[in-house]
Amino acid sequence: MHKETGVVVPVYIPSGVDADLAESLLHDNVEALLPCVDNPAAIWLSVDGESNGADIAQRLSGKTGISITVAPTNRGKLQSIMHGVYHLTQQQSYRYLAVIDQDGDHFGNEMLNFIRTGEYITQKRGDPRVIVLGHRRSLHRPMGLLRGELEELADRVLLDMLMYHAGVTGRPLPLEYVLTLGEVPDFHSGYKLFDRATAQAVFLSPTNQSGVSDRCYYHHAVEAVVVVEALESGAYLGAVTRSTLNEQPISTFGLYNRIQLVADKIIWPARRLAIPPPFVAQWLANHIPPLLLNTLVPEGKDELEQIRKTVLDTLNDEQDGQYDDVLHPLFV
Repeated sequence: MHKETGVVVPVYIPSGVDADLAESLLHDNVEALLPCVDNPAAIWLSVDGESNGADIAQRLSGKTGISITVAPTNRGKLQSIMHGVYHLTQQQSYRYLAVIDQDGDHFGNEMLNFIRTGEYITQKRGDPRVIVLGHRRSLHRPMGLLRGELEELADRVLLDMLMYHAGVTGRPLPLEYVLTLGEVPDFHSGYKLFDRATAQAVFLSPTNQSGVSDRCYYHHAVEAVVVVEALESGAYLGAVTRSTLNEQPISTFGLYNRIQLVADKIIWPARRLAIPPPFVAQWLANHIPPLLLNTLVPEGKDELEQIRKTVLDTLNDEQDGQYDDVLHPLFV
């Protein structure tokens, strides 16, 4: 199957990130991917802006024979993936396309497990359309308590939205190949595999920003966009366990306004799937109290409340709206 699989690695190495470490990790990632493809040119590094790692990508291309594409300006991870998928699909009729983050925490040598999972689902269903999520054993170990809790919140609310949308549209949400790994799919994992048709539908079709900003759509809500549009195109959902390091060696998470970042992961799918704001409000009220981040007082509770308020203000088209406090149980 390695002859029928291509890879896109979105690259973003801005100022403020250790460029030497980033280059070393990206090099390790590429070296692990090379045995998984038939031709080094099937690996595309897609750089999000000329000043954000183009020189590093060019050096790696010269050493290994991989392909690169560089966007003239920074627009976000989604733009990087779109450009990479476009070039990859022009290159050859690959059956599968993998999208893998650059950060050294996504291991190329595990890609075969994604392909085998996609093949299994395809054979069982008789339909090639599939998206396979790389499911982390822990969100908290590699990313820390704060980010792990915030991604868990976004995952849980997205699952509620997809279930609601399934009920409204009469199209059941397929989870049988996912929930054996955990009660909530790892939607925001940076390691995913698509069949060719699904990748084209997600990344090469006209975009649906649903009224949100470019920053929300291209930077913050990327993983939600990918999952929602794949499912809307008819792909079947699968997952496979993937390894992580005990601590992420490098991350751009600290460069973002994390309140807006997490809020946008919820805002875009709510708009795209036409979820009534009262449902989003209730789902946030359901999922915030169990989070361990609440035990970090007052900072953790305050951050969760700011995220909730940002989401609801945006969806209700108002500023400084008044909302009841999230109720927490008396006993645990």
